[in-house]
Amino acid sequence: MWKFTTSKNLNPDSDEMILDTENIPKHIAIIMDGNGRWAKSRKLPRSMGHKAGVEVINKIVKASSDIGVKYLTLYAFSTENWQRPKDEVSALMRLLVEYMRKELNNLNKNNVKIQTIGDISKFPQICIDVLEDSKLKTKDNTGLVLNLALNYGGRAEILGAFKNIFNDYENGRLTKEYIANLTEENFNKYTYTAGIPDPDIIIRPSGEQRLSNFLLWQCAYSEFWYSDILWPDFTVDHLYKAIFDYQKRDRRFGKVK
Repeated sequence: MWKFTTSKNLNPDSDEMILDTENIPKHIAIIMDGNGRWAKSRKLPRSMGHKAGVEVINKIVKASSDIGVKYLTLYAFSTENWQRPKDEVSALMRLLVEYMRKELNNLNKNNVKIQTIGDISKFPQICIDVLEDSKLKTKDNTGLVLNLALNYGGRAEILGAFKNIFNDYENGRLTKEYIANLTEENFNKYTYTAGIPDPDIIIRPSGEQRLSNFLLWQCAYSEFWYSDILWPDFTVDHLYKAIFDYQKRDRRFGKVK
């Protein structure tokens, strides 16, 4: 059973599973991996694995919101996922529409703000419409920000930022001096996550230990937490374990304490 307390009440010698409510990650990013393998192990179509994976999202969103996480970024569809079989891609598009239509009211009632990162212009129009409607209806919410990474790729994001900077220069919105003295802070303004803090921790289930082109610019000092559990079997308990492990780490950001 998990317990929650503030830093001043923590017992460093205790073996209890206690989360420090004053050290909750502001931004958690999750690579939702393992849906296909989950389905294969049960001799089911891959689409059933993706459907099972979608059903996990609500529990993780609610738990994150309840403990005070400010931003939750879910890697839902990468720029490389277009290379999957057409029927699987179509199933993922249908699941996206079904999830947003089914859960929008609940997300809105729970004060969740929906945003997307990535180039959703490549998606079918029905997906674009439901995403834009969801963002519009939740834009004034002040609770958890749910970032859905859709048609997202870290390299594409960085390349796109440079292109947009060059375009602003060509159109007279930026000077040579600005470009010559470009800072990380100013570059951040051209990324998909402008205005959002970098992820404190990136969680990847399924046993894989790689970034898969996810938040390459933003993860410079993120903590990583890996698990062999497949995403459809990922639970709130696993989320708490990741946060518990995060809270025990010494984050120095290249400095010496």
